[in-house]
Amino acid sequence: MRIVGEITSDEELYVDGEMEGSLELRNRLTIGPTGKVKANIKAHEVIVFGSVRGNVEAEHRISLRAGATIVGDIKTAGIVIEDGAYFKGGIDISKTEPVKSAAAKG
Repeated sequence: MRIVGEITSDEELYVDGEMEGSLELRNRLTIGPTGKVKANIKAHEVIVFGSVRGNVEAEHRISLRAGATIVGDIKTAGIVIEDGAYFKGGIDISKTEPVKSAAAKG
């Protein structure tokens, strides 16, 4: 399958085909071993087994599994790069803000 366009979702998404455009999720994005994505990505968490060409922003974590490829800049709070993964670009590690409870405000 090949998708060209913009995808936005609150649900978890698994891409194992070709996608070109932009992806914005409020959940986890997994790019499977045969997934080829040419897009700017913004998600809560991104797991890559396939290839990504574009900038990737993850609120929580980006994981590059063995055999994964990312060409583009990364912005995230945490990153995992396994042996055998390829990454070319810049990394911006963002500091996560601690969640303040309602009791602490009062």
